[in-house]
Amino acid sequence: MKSYAIVMAGGVGARFWPYGTSKLPKQFLPISDNSETMFQLTIKRLKSIVPLEQVFVITNKQYVNLVKKQLPKIPKENIIGEPVGRNTAPCIGLASTILKQFDEHAKMFVLPADHLIENVDKFTTVVNTGLKFIEQNDAIVTLGIIPSHPETGYGYIQFIEDTHYKVPESDIDIFRVKTFAEKPSLDVAKVFLESGDFLWNSGMFIFRADVILNQMEKYLPDLYHAMKKIEKAIHTAKYQKTLEQVFGEIKGISIDYGIMEKAKNVYVIKADFKWSDLGSWDEVYRLKTKDKNNNVIMGDTYIKDSQNNLIMSQKGFVGVIGADNLVIINTKDGLLVCKKDRTQEVKEIVDYLKRKGLSDYI
Repeated sequence: MKSYAIVMAGGVGARFWPYGTSKLPKQFLPISDNSETMFQLTIKRLKSIVPLEQVFVITNKQYVNLVKKQLPKIPKENIIGEPVGRNTAPCIGLASTILKQFDEHAKMFVLPADHLIENVDKFTTVVNTGLKFIEQNDAIVTLGIIPSHPETGYGYIQFIEDTHYKVPESDIDIFRVKTFAEKPSLDVAKVFLESGDFLWNSGMFIFRADVILNQMEKYLPDLYHAMKKIEKAIHTAKYQKTLEQVFGEIKGISIDYGIMEKAKNVYVIKADFKWSDLGSWDEVYRLKTKDKNNNVIMGDTYIKDSQNNLIMSQKGFVGVIGADNLVIINTKDGLLVCKKDRTQEVKEIVDYLKRKGLSDYI
C-alpha cells in the first residue's frame, strides 16, 4: 500500500490579475519571498513524504508544458492534463481512477499547488500521521489549520471536541468533523475563533483511492459513472477521446460540497504549521516583509506620505503620493489599483475581460 501525492495545479489565478493570468497563473509564479514558484515550493515540501515518481500533477492541458519546464525530472506519465477545469471533485475522481490502476488501496495525499507553508517538519509529521491513520481506517482526513486571527477569506471546519483519535507513536490530534462552514463575515469569524472548535479549511486531504471512490459512488453517482467510462478507456487508443468527451459533459463541483459535507467518515487533523492559501493580494501583503511605513514594495517606485500599501511594478516606474491601504500592481497585461480590503473582488475584472472578449489581457 504505497503513498502518492496528488498536486492540483489547474487554477487560472483570477484573483491575482494582472500578475497572474490564464497564460501564467499563480501556481507557476514566484509570489513568496523566494525565487522559486509556488508549484516548485510545493513539490519540494513533498520530498520527505513521497519520492518524485509517486507524485502526480493534475493540471489543465494548457499547462502541461509549464509543469514539465518547472519540474523536468517528473515522469511524463505522472502529469495529467484535464481537457477543461471542472473543480476539485472531478480532479480527485480522475486522480483516484488512475492511481487505482497501480494500487486499488493507494494512499493519497491531495493538495493544491499554490499554497504557502512554513514549518515544513511539522507539515511532514502531520501528513505522515494522516497517511498512517488511513491505513487502518476507511476515513477521509482533512488538514485543519489552527486559526491565528478571524479570517474572512477561508472556509472553516468545526470538529467534535470529545472525539480524539491517536496514531501510534504520534502526538498529533485527530477529531471527527462536525460541520464545514463557508467563508464567514468578520463577526462570525470572531465567534468561530473564540469557540475554539473551528479550524481553517486548508483544502488538503488524505484518503485511500478505494475509500474516496466509494464515497463518490454514494454521493456523486453521475461523476462516479463518468470516471468508470474513463477507467475502461485507460491503456487503450480511445483514452484521450474518452477523457475529453467525459470532461465536456460532467458538471463542475468541489470535493467539499460534493462529498466532505455529506460523508460520515470525515476526520480532521489539527495542524499548527504556518499556512496560507495566498488567495488574494491582501494575503500577500499580510505575509510580505514591510518597510518602516508598512509598505510592501517590489519594483521601481517612488513613495511619499503613503502607508500600508502593496505596490508591485514589473513594467515601468510607479510613483505614489499620499495613498494608504492600496494594492497597486503594474504589469504588461494591465494596471490594478484596489483598496486592500476589496482584493477578493479582483476576479470580477477577469470576468469582465472575458465577457468583453479582451482575452489578450488575461
